[in-house]
Amino acid sequence: MQVRNFLILAALLLLAAPAFAQQGQQSGGVFVLPGAFAMAIASSVCALAQGKAIAASVEGIARNPGATGAIRILLILGLAFIESLALFTLINIGR
Repeated sequence: MQVRNFLILAALLLLAAPAFAQQGQQSGGVFVLPGAFAMAIASSVCALAQGKAIAASVEGIARNPGATGAIRILLILGLAFIESLALFTLINIGR
């Protein structure tokens, strides 16, 4: 069942990829400072969230060692979602 759900999720992500390939309007003079602040805020929030997620997963594994596999999979998935915040911010800075 988990493999089926993963394949469905992967198919949805692959179908959504062309939406990010569209060309945006290029502005003449780009001011870099707001983009730098946005990336700094996104990176700091991601670092705090990743630290909290890792701490919670280690605590969960310490309380229930039998659930290590499930906790590890959910941790990796959660870290990927958290990291996507910084990547989306980086992509939007160029617009």
